[in-house]
Amino acid sequence: MRTFKMSESGRIALVEEPKPTPGTGQVLMRVRATSLNARDLFMLDGRYPVPPGRVPLSDAAGVIESTGPGVTRFQVGDRVVNSFNPLWFGGPQRKPGQNYHTDIDGWLTEYVVIDEQRLASMPEHLDFTEAATLPCAAITAWTALEGVGPGDTVLVQGSGGVSLFALQLARTMGARVITTTSSEHKAARLLELGASDVINYVDMPDWGAEVRKLTDGQGANVVVEVGGAGSIAQSITAVAYRGVISLVGHLQMNSTGMNILDFALSGATLRAIGGGSRSDLEDMNRVITAHKLRPVIGRVFPFEEAPAAASYMGSGAHFGKVVISH
Repeated sequence: MRTFKMSESGRIALVEEPKPTPGTGQVLMRVRATSLNARDLFMLDGRYPVPPGRVPLSDAAGVIESTGPGVTRFQVGDRVVNSFNPLWFGGPQRKPGQNYHTDIDGWLTEYVVIDEQRLASMPEHLDFTEAATLPCAAITAWTALEGVGPGDTVLVQGSGGVSLFALQLARTMGARVITTTSSEHKAARLLELGASDVINYVDMPDWGAEVRKLTDGQGANVVVEVGGAGSIAQSITAVAYRGVISLVGHLQMNSTGMNILDFALSGATLRAIGGGSRSDLEDMNRVITAHKLRPVIGRVFPFEEAPAAASYMGSGAHFGKVVISH
């Protein structure tokens, strides 16, 4: 089988390996698609250390090709996705767990042997390229929106993977969604996906105040914060009193960050989001199925062109998820 692995130089190299055999409680999964996340780019370009020989990427969709002894959750032919947090099955997470790509091998390979408990059934209406976008970006958005209901306002920043899923999922929850972007073309796409208003943060750098204006001074009940230090100050301005800022990314780190007094006066809660459990993934997949929600795919690359897929995503030219098809 073909597998991409991290090399000593920090790049990925294609190698040939024997197809593995599942043991007790394990399945052999034929990987049909993987997707790229912002965290992957940090690792693939050397900004985050990854051991040589590690298989990259954290998200995948595929089909069960064979099962080992004692497997009860799946059978041959089942279509599945992996859980982003492989050892978090449900309930509160008490300590950081293992991560694909960094601590254990990821999914940029043709076959994986994996414990059946680390997988979930994929929504039936999705194809493999769509389902491969769910484990990280979608579940992060789902967790960030905890508690959102009809009549709430959600603020989503930009048009990255988590942000687009947050927009789509918040709409299924009956919430109003306000988004930010720097592109008129992307603004039109965001409106098509259901945003009520789009703020161009280049033309309007004080976009937090604009959010309050658009909500009659109330602010957003939930802010999905992806910029980190570079945007948190505006998020504090935008958030409703006693609202929630869900911190899911750190894309803008060259800034002074937030004013603690402003944050205290907002009465808001700042939550650090690190994906979700397998149970969360299964709950989200049921909602995606019920609403026939389809992930936004920006571009699909063949398996052999995985390095080109990473370069394309790094260019920022995409709108929607970048996927590698196996």
